[in-house]
Amino acid sequence: MQTSRREFVGQGGAVLGGLALINAPFLAQAFPSRAGEEVVAWLDQPPENPEPGAVRNLLRWQELDSWITPNDEFFAIGHYNWPVIDAQTWTLEVGGRTARPLAFTLDELRARPRREVTFTLECSGNHGFPWFIGGIGTAQWAGTPLAPILEEAGVLDDGREVIFFGADQGEEEVHEIKTLQNFGRSMALADAMSPDNLLCYEMNGAPLPEANGFPLRLIAPGWFGIANVKWLNRIEVRSSRYMGRFMAQDYVTLREEQQGGETVWRQTSVGRALLKSAPAKVTRSDGSHRIIGAAWGAPIARVEVRIDDGPWQAATIDQDEQAAFAWQMWSLDWPDAAPGEHSITSRAVDTAGNVQPAPDDPVIAGKRTYWESNGQVTRRVGI
Repeated sequence: MQTSRREFVGQGGAVLGGLALINAPFLAQAFPSRAGEEVVAWLDQPPENPEPGAVRNLLRWQELDSWITPNDEFFAIGHYNWPVIDAQTWTLEVGGRTARPLAFTLDELRARPRREVTFTLECSGNHGFPWFIGGIGTAQWAGTPLAPILEEAGVLDDGREVIFFGADQGEEEVHEIKTLQNFGRSMALADAMSPDNLLCYEMNGAPLPEANGFPLRLIAPGWFGIANVKWLNRIEVRSSRYMGRFMAQDYVTLREEQQGGETVWRQTSVGRALLKSAPAKVTRSDGSHRIIGAAWGAPIARVEVRIDDGPWQAATIDQDEQAAFAWQMWSLDWPDAAPGEHSITSRAVDTAGNVQPAPDDPVIAGKRTYWESNGQVTRRVGI
């Protein structure tokens, strides 16, 4: 399926398991592997990325071998241009419906209290197209909490929405009126005040890469990637809803529902991450096979795997409990794999008992846009 850049980026990680303060030495060890194992290639390899100018570094699932995604392999999406910013002249402005407008240099933000959080960031369009199945990665992010800055600015009583603007910009047309606009996304004030949100300047112990938002981006754990605004340079508090392109026009999920025997349609702006899992790869060692995958989007209670039309089997969660707030790696031994082609499907179950939906579940079957595609993922492999 061919899509234009505008169609893809225009139409369009409940807690992403939450946040964890995790030390780097642990991160390198939190991945299931066996000495001497080899990867059995998937038969259903994704088509070539048709939008290399807008989408970069999609995860190659069968090459996944680390719990943390290296910076130079982390996916990135550009909705307008890819700005190159001089950190020495850059400032972050905080204003709007506030008592005290503020401005910060990067050094001033670095001098504020620092937090490190590790979480999995997923594009809400991931698995929405056959070629787009790798819009996900996990990193250790560092920055300063957002909430104290909003408190210092003194949000006025009529402050309702907090809008985050990036330096990237492009032309938009509304009712034949063309304007040059910056990328913008908003949150309700209560959501923006979450202690989990960071003004992030580091990724995996290094300055943010340019493609991932240098010099500053919003990190909003528990939200899809679209909410984690890159190249952040302005935060504005408003008294009314923000209805920019990426809130009200694109990144909107259209879903058909039945109500009283009649069809009704729901349009919702993409927001928080959803429960999900996916098989990553099949490996072989000494004639025995194993299936490895990941689960994310909510606190994970268990993961189940189905081979072909067989029963669901409980996978082993291989990750240490202290890492449960990011994606969790799982594995299932497959000692009696018969020669031939097989299908591998996984489903995650969260601690509240919610099950990752099947393709025929109304929440998936009734969805007409590709955003928020958290249905069960099936891959094909040849033994």
